[in-house]
Amino acid sequence: MSTVTTATGEKTLGADRSRPRLDWRLRFGVLSLIWGFSFLFIKVGTEGYAPFQVTLGRLVFGTAVLAAALAWKRERLPRGARTWGHLAVAAFLLNALPFSLFAYSELTIPSTLAGICNATSPLWGMALSLVALSEDRPTRVRVAGLGLGFLGVLTVLGAWEGFHGLDVTGTLMALLASLSYPIGWIYVRRTLAGTGESHLSMTGAQLLLATVQLAVVTPLFTSVPGHVSWVPLLAIAALGALGTGLAVLVQYGLVAEVGPTTAQMVTYFIPVIATAAGVAVLGESLRWSTPVGAVIVLAGAALTQVKKRP
Repeated sequence: MSTVTTATGEKTLGADRSRPRLDWRLRFGVLSLIWGFSFLFIKVGTEGYAPFQVTLGRLVFGTAVLAAALAWKRERLPRGARTWGHLAVAAFLLNALPFSLFAYSELTIPSTLAGICNATSPLWGMALSLVALSEDRPTRVRVAGLGLGFLGVLTVLGAWEGFHGLDVTGTLMALLASLSYPIGWIYVRRTLAGTGESHLSMTGAQLLLATVQLAVVTPLFTSVPGHVSWVPLLAIAALGALGTGLAVLVQYGLVAEVGPTTAQMVTYFIPVIATAAGVAVLGESLRWSTPVGAVIVLAGAALTQVKKRP
């Protein structure tokens, strides 16, 4: 079972062998746009609803899309208490926690910064893999990429100015959300490899469990909105149905056709699109250090993915 988790936290397990109808490059571009605009959708959603409500709505719509796909393909959810127990942990680390952290972070930071913080996920993953995965040996190139990537983070945050004008709490939340993804990936790799279940079945169950987790937590920290805010609600629906549901299905086909390495390259396009969307649609300001730092982050993240030649 191969495991591929994307920059907004979605995980694919295995590969679908059905022949795709559209050229993979077109689907790759669509996937980049969907995930790049996800940070804009989060920002708009939090203008009308509490962060936990945004996350719950996102998971409800995303789970509905995968449930429809499961019904269409006549696949069942996985069986076994052990599998469901591990999936519950994966749902928390890969969906419930990072989705909520990003929603809370965008109360105080621009969607552009949240999208760039999301791009640090490969850096965190490389750092953690050196400790948690004994078979993933470091190389000079990958270590250099790790250092370069975090230098880019400091550039984005304007460290030489003492982080002036930066909301520290919101930024830390976005960075913790990005850290949560590789922790979840490592957990999945250690506990759910070789289950024999299909990727669609496993991911559908994972999103279902994340939805249940948020359904329990949300009423404890939020109250029912006094009125319906339609634009934020539509943004949440798009975030869930497109960014959490449809995007996972699109990535399945990419992994099956071009492999996980090429499919993961979408990570490097997301912050570019998120930044463009935030500036063009939401009118967010952009300092010179933001795009420059983002380029450095992406260069470092790319270097951390360079594998040692056999």
